Amino acid sequence: MKNDTMFLVQAHLFLGVASALVIHSMPWKVACPHQCICQIKPWYSPQSVYREAPTVDCNDLLLTQLPSSLPQETQTLRLQSNLISALDQTDLQGLVNLTELDLSQNSFSNSHHLRIASMPVLLSLHMEENQLRQLPDSAFSGLPGLQELYLNHNWLRNIAPGAFKGLENLLRLHLNSNHLAAIDRHWFHALPRLEVLMIGANPVDAIQDLNFKPLGSLRSLVLAGMGLRKLSERSLEGLFNLESISFYDNHLTKVPKEALQTLPGLKFLDLNKNPIQLVREGDFRNMLHLKELGLNNMEELVSIEHSAMENLPELTKLEITNNPRLSYIHPQAFMRLSSMESLMLNSNALSALHRETVRSLPSLQEISLHTNPIRCDCLIRWVGAEADKPVRFIEPQSTFCSEPPELKARRVKDVSFREMADSCLPLIAPGTFPPYVQVRHGENLALHCRALAEPEPSIYWVTPKGLRLSTATSYGPYQVLTEGTLEIFGITAEEAGFYTCVAQNLVGADTQSVTVQVDGLDKAQFRSSWRVKDNLQVKDVKERYALLAWPASYNAPSARLSWLTNESLADHHKHSARILAGTQGFNLTRLQPGTHYRVCLHLGPNDTSCVHLRTKEIPVTTATPDLTPAVLLAASALIFLLATKACQGGASLGWKRQGQDPLKSQACLLPCEVKGHVALLCPQQQQQWPTKEFSESSGTENSDAQHQQHVQGQQAESC
Repeated sequence: MKNDTMFLVQAHLFLGVASALVIHSMPWKVACPHQCICQIKPWYSPQSVYREAPTVDCNDLLLTQLPSSLPQETQTLRLQSNLISALDQTDLQGLVNLTELDLSQNSFSNSHHLRIASMPVLLSLHMEENQLRQLPDSAFSGLPGLQELYLNHNWLRNIAPGAFKGLENLLRLHLNSNHLAAIDRHWFHALPRLEVLMIGANPVDAIQDLNFKPLGSLRSLVLAGMGLRKLSERSLEGLFNLESISFYDNHLTKVPKEALQTLPGLKFLDLNKNPIQLVREGDFRNMLHLKELGLNNMEELVSIEHSAMENLPELTKLEITNNPRLSYIHPQAFMRLSSMESLMLNSNALSALHRETVRSLPSLQEISLHTNPIRCDCLIRWVGAEADKPVRFIEPQSTFCSEPPELKARRVKDVSFREMADSCLPLIAPGTFPPYVQVRHGENLALHCRALAEPEPSIYWVTPKGLRLSTATSYGPYQVLTEGTLEIFGITAEEAGFYTCVAQNLVGADTQSVTVQVDGLDKAQFRSSWRVKDNLQVKDVKERYALLAWPASYNAPSARLSWLTNESLADHHKHSARILAGTQGFNLTRLQPGTHYRVCLHLGPNDTSCVHLRTKEIPVTTATPDLTPAVLLAASALIFLLATKACQGGASLGWKRQGQDPLKSQACLLPCEVKGHVALLCPQQQQQWPTKEFSESSGTENSDAQHQQHVQGQQAESC
């Protein structure tokens, strides 16, 4: 979709051009004016009726006036790119068949110099690229049959309310690229049949209510490049037959959904190149005849929200391309789009397109995802999965994986879904966040955070003072919306500083941060809130873990916890962990029992807080098995017999402990006492048994119960 194109007009032009390529110009044997060319050329009327028109072509001759002796049979007169500044009605006298007059790119500066009268069959008048500054009332009253009027690319600042009086048959009016500061609805009272209005590229920043109400027959409206910032709810009211509208290259910050709802027959909508950040829920809802929608070249667009496009039963093509910050499309962004066939998403910042999004489009035939930083993980597995109706990729040779490293530069279509993980970390695209935002005191600010992952991630924000804000909550000047947007109302110096968004699921987490600066506040003022010297505390210590805590009075840009044993400072004895923003504690596990540790919290290159701790020793306990008396007596008798036999001929059984003969060391165990369900085995000679410890490098954590079982197992192995 372009600024000066319309869908209906394009179809007509294409038909005309195609026919012109087939039907060639033919000689017209008449007395042709000097340097002009006279031919029979194909020509299409404004209503696409084909004619073979006698044409006089006097373009690019530097003429200052019309040539004399024009053939009376002339139907098309072309005087483009000359120096003509005035035209008298006698100059065209006798050209009773003239249907098209092209005076574009000449030197007309005043409409009074364009005196054309009594030309009832003239259908098309081209006056573009002249120097016209104003149009008086009844400026074209002598042209009752005129159907096309081209006044674009002039210097028009003022158009009288009755300037178009007498043009009841006009179908197309081109006023784009002038200097009009406002649109006057009175212009259109004289144009009941107008079908196409192009009025873009004029410095009009607002459309007034009912501006176009007299144009009940209008089918195409171009409002491109006008600097429009908003549309009132009734600004397009009355355009019951409008099929195509273009808002290309304006300053709209949100979709004008209220105004669009007054266009029941709309088929083609162009919102390209507008600073819209979010396409919100319900922005395109119940537009029952919309067929094509363009959301391209939008520098600020970051997210397509849940149910943003809902119940568009005739939508067949959706273009959302060349949006450098668009990194998120909600899995349920497209709802009840039963006719969608072509989805264009190339050249954005999308890391994935959720399988639910694709599954919600039952008629989808083709999709374009090239030039996106695609993560070939669980969210894109639908590409390689078997499907009843596979979707055709546009430019599959240019659609590559950017992550993970082992799949980087692989074509997405070539990666089997079995090669992709079935769960994946959240990812907040870097393009979603600006690194720095400057706001004025008292302004409102919205910071958007979106992430895709499997399982679906939760999102929370951390303020510069360490306050953790979950979604769908509000606190003071803060409000976090369900989608993940942080809103700050009436911002002051108290709210300046470092804000962090955290997206996490069971697999892991991702964070992105933005610095908010309030005008007049020195950057160093909010950095001081990061410092927590000597505030790291040890809450609890056990044999293999320690609970640490610190105050939440800060939000550090990159917090990290490190720990090492006092016995060695070597790198392989040092460990570290990243700390998510808003975290106020940490459970340090896999520690060695009875060991000294030095633990440090790092908030920056010059901001570190450290503590020393010692883990507890593991107590040695003796297990007391629960045995019934009968089993106990039987076991005691057996042990007694075995022990007696062992003491008499133990050497023959090969019992050894630490290289000693058990008979010589007198270390045999004999049952000496039975108490309740416990049989005590008393060694003839006491001996210390070593206990075995698990190192941290083994990757095994042992509870007290596990350690007791381990000791029991060692004791059982002793004989």
